[in-house]
Amino acid sequence: MTEIRKPDQKAMEEAAYRWNHIAKPLHGLGVLEEDIIKIAGMTGSPDVNLEKKAVVIMCADNGVVAEGVSQTGQEVTAAVTRNFTKGNASVCIMAERAGAEVVPVDVGVAGSLEDCGRVYPLRSRRIMAGTGNFAREEAMTEAEARAAIQVGMDEVKRLKEKDCRIIATGEMGIGNTTTSSAVAAVLLGKEAAEVTGRGAGLSDEALKRKIQVIERAIAFHRPDWKDPVDVLKKVGGLDIAGLAGVFLGGAVYGVPIVVDGFISAVAALTAERLCPGCVDYMLASHVSAEPAGEMVLNVLGLKPVIRAGMCLGEGTGAVAALPLFQMAADVYSRMSTFQENSLEEYQEFSHA
Repeated sequence: MTEIRKPDQKAMEEAAYRWNHIAKPLHGLGVLEEDIIKIAGMTGSPDVNLEKKAVVIMCADNGVVAEGVSQTGQEVTAAVTRNFTKGNASVCIMAERAGAEVVPVDVGVAGSLEDCGRVYPLRSRRIMAGTGNFAREEAMTEAEARAAIQVGMDEVKRLKEKDCRIIATGEMGIGNTTTSSAVAAVLLGKEAAEVTGRGAGLSDEALKRKIQVIERAIAFHRPDWKDPVDVLKKVGGLDIAGLAGVFLGGAVYGVPIVVDGFISAVAALTAERLCPGCVDYMLASHVSAEPAGEMVLNVLGLKPVIRAGMCLGEGTGAVAALPLFQMAADVYSRMSTFQENSLEEYQEFSHA
């Protein structure tokens, strides 16, 4: 993979200096201040501009749904994807308020997408009509996994060329908490039961079946934890691969990428394992209610700005964080300094 440029240390130092001289208590905005400093490093400039925003939603189906691991059928993926294009989905309504463009990407939807709207045009980049059922066969080939990763990287490049300054990540794919749990179990070296939750809502019996399906698939395919592409092709999903490409693209093109929930975080972990250092171009939005949500963020060393028990998906958590990043950027760029107000500055004290 491409070698990742280190964040601009000088830009980060200048941003930290700016925060410390603004007329407010030191570090008063907590993680938001840290994230603005990170953004300065990502973009290579202490002049932080987040005016143009987008949420990229990778849409794809998962063959493992045939094993009864989801409460709903595969047809829901296509239905919700069509709703994205019509602006009639939770993330669309939230993105409108946040001032973000919605970018739905068909990277592997099995159902028909003929009745799409024009509010948010669909990006047709379909690799295949959904993955194979990893309980019985590998999810995809290595070439298909790599092609999906490239789709994500291409979207970041395209949006960067349109002057997009920050990108939130989202996904839509019935069964993708199963694929994400499988990938997380392998990459984290955890038992399936430790990282698998109820997704959009499962009974105790269905949850037990979901865990068993993942356990058997990992034992059967023996994915190599040291090779993230091998993990993706054996037990992953096209949406996870596409999002991993978005995170890689953020690092390559110097664009801040916002992690959404569990599925997005697993894609972020996959990207970091593929190309160490791309985590420096990620921001965490919230902590998913899925069991491994916080676990993955901790491994990545990312601090979320929202704790609200969200687990809707679509990119809603990442989009909910965009106004917070914008507000922090506004304070950072517009607020006067202690010197300009003829006030004595706060002093930094170390604590034993």
